[in-house]
Amino acid sequence: MSKKVEKMPSLSGSGVLMYVFILIVKALHIISVISWMAGLLYLPRLFVYHSQVEIKSPESEMLKKMERRLTWIIMTPAMILSLIFGGILMSYPGLVDWESGWIWVKLFSVFLLFITHIIFCRWQKYFYIDDNKNSTRTYRLANEVPTFLMVIIVIMVVLKPF
Repeated sequence: MSKKVEKMPSLSGSGVLMYVFILIVKALHIISVISWMAGLLYLPRLFVYHSQVEIKSPESEMLKKMERRLTWIIMTPAMILSLIFGGILMSYPGLVDWESGWIWVKLFSVFLLFITHIIFCRWQKYFYIDDNKNSTRTYRLANEVPTFLMVIIVIMVVLKPF
């Protein structure tokens, strides 16, 4: 099996600029996705710790700050940038084969990641107002969801199985 290597096509003028633009957008998309995933993987772990401490304790107050900063300074901006850069890439003609099944599985998984993000934001708010409604077990299980979806997304993008 020969290895396919992506090379810069022989373009001139605006074609080269567009090619470089797409490569930059791809790089920014990967960077923002990594940042988003870091938050999605770490926040539920903070929830596990937070659910085990006394309300209004110094530990609880510290975890509130950490959760809030992670959610609103790192995770949410990274999610927005991921969606913007991904949208730019999807809109570029010929970059995505819309008749392939893998892209639809990937997009559905990204949608589920978005829903997971919204749920985590809601949980962060409940902790912030000292109104946690879930068990430590719930947060431990929730911690696995982003990992599972990330594995599906990476397999779809890299292998393009169907």
